[in-house]
Amino acid sequence: MKSLHTETLGQGETIVLVHGWAMHSGIWRDFALKLAEHYQVILVDLPGHGQSEAIECFDLEHISCEIIKVVPDRPCCWLGWSLGATIVLDINQRFPERTSALVLLAGNPHFTQTENWPGMSCEFLQAFKSSIDKNGDSALLRFLLLQLQGTSEAKALGIKLKKSFLQYKIPLKKTLLDGLDILRDADLRPALSAAKCPVTFILGVKDGLVPVSLGKTLHKMRPNSYLNNIEDAGHVPFLSHPQQVINVIQKVMN
Repeated sequence: MKSLHTETLGQGETIVLVHGWAMHSGIWRDFALKLAEHYQVILVDLPGHGQSEAIECFDLEHISCEIIKVVPDRPCCWLGWSLGATIVLDINQRFPERTSALVLLAGNPHFTQTENWPGMSCEFLQAFKSSIDKNGDSALLRFLLLQLQGTSEAKALGIKLKKSFLQYKIPLKKTLLDGLDILRDADLRPALSAAKCPVTFILGVKDGLVPVSLGKTLHKMRPNSYLNNIEDAGHVPFLSHPQQVINVIQKVMN
């Protein structure tokens, strides 16, 4: 297939940014420019998103193997947001020699809720998948607003998020549904426990998709990890609180 679309900003130690479900690397634009004042930042469009061509099998194995081809062949810090957090955990599991640190931003190694694990209910996820299948565009726009629900600047951020989202063609329905299947089925908790590199978690206190209560559970799983809760942030802290997220990253990179 055609190589995935990437963009490189700045110089210095390398941080690879991996976006979330249905989005593209343009969502990082303002945040990435600020981050690039300190580091080399590589933006990647997932297969079938933004300017990258789709792949037949949109699953973790194929996604990770395609991404690793287009980034420098050396250890990098991987920052994954939402679904991107799942993907960077998988990349670290398959290619640990290519990882110097992991930053999981509004991410969850096991997205769905169980009796002893905070997360999104399987029923909600299945209902959302059905709405995408039946009426994808309107369901996607509702999803954008859900990511900002409860935050003080939800309206302004919603306009910005929608504008960025519509910059490129919406991914194919199959790609979207396959991405939801990853969120429903993937369990990267063993990979998180086994990771040899430093791990940092950044959660939004008002996140309606990845509950902040997950932080305590994650910290128990990785007692030596770095946990950060950002007040008044929803599911997109890099948009609502970019400097706070950058401050955390700088501590990781020092």
